[in-house]
Amino acid sequence: MSVKTVLITGTSSGIGLATAVATARAGWHVVATMRDTAKSGALEAAARDAGVSLQIESLDVTDPSSVEACLAGLDRLDALVNNAGAGHVGTLEQESVDDVRAVMEVNFFGVLHATRAALPLLRTSKGRVLTVTSVGGVVGQPFNEAYCAAKFAVEGFMESLAPVAAATGVSVIVVEPGAVASEFVSNVGVDDDALDKAGPYAPALSSYLERTRGAFANAQTPQAVAEQLVEVLGAEEPPFRVLTSDSARAFAGTKLKDLDGSAVQQLTRTWVSQA
Repeated sequence: MSVKTVLITGTSSGIGLATAVATARAGWHVVATMRDTAKSGALEAAARDAGVSLQIESLDVTDPSSVEACLAGLDRLDALVNNAGAGHVGTLEQESVDDVRAVMEVNFFGVLHATRAALPLLRTSKGRVLTVTSVGGVVGQPFNEAYCAAKFAVEGFMESLAPVAAATGVSVIVVEPGAVASEFVSNVGVDDDALDKAGPYAPALSSYLERTRGAFANAQTPQAVAEQLVEVLGAEEPPFRVLTSDSARAFAGTKLKDLDGSAVQQLTRTWVSQA
């Protein structure tokens, strides 16, 4: 049997880096992509330490021409892992609509660009699309309005696409981590200066940040998430939704059984309370 090929977006750090190395160790030919290949040093070092080789390519998910150029260089593709994304903390009154659009471009439209370009190859291989979303695609969270909106959009899009893609032999799966210890958190740009500018929202933002730091202190590792992604890639009949930890399952479960929304509101209000 020929070696299967997987393309992974956003592999310069975090879940993407760990998944690229883990899938290569599992015997896949890995096309590891990132917007700026000058930032590939950590990935290359991790691959050397693991004794595996990777094909590293430039791909900017927000640029359809970049996506198409990268996919055009592939003779076959058995799986796409949509992992590229960016965190964002803010609230509507204090950010511009352009700020929200930028979040949507990376976290939603980026997924669409990559998936659309990959589908013809995946139909040929009867392959699969794995999209790393978040429990933030299930439960709306304070000060994550734009980020959760993008992840909700991805979840709805993929849930709708799944039966259509399945009719052509392509499996669609969403993978929902909770808190993950990675550079993703440090890249959201919230610091003491943001608190100073929060105005009437400062007390609530302070409470949210304190709660979030506690959650990420006990976060799942990128390697643990990567192991589950590898398992799903190799599963004969993968589920549509994969939650990567017990805490993620409990958190998402609050929403999935909350028919009137009261349980979620009761929970998330405690995140911004001064009590």
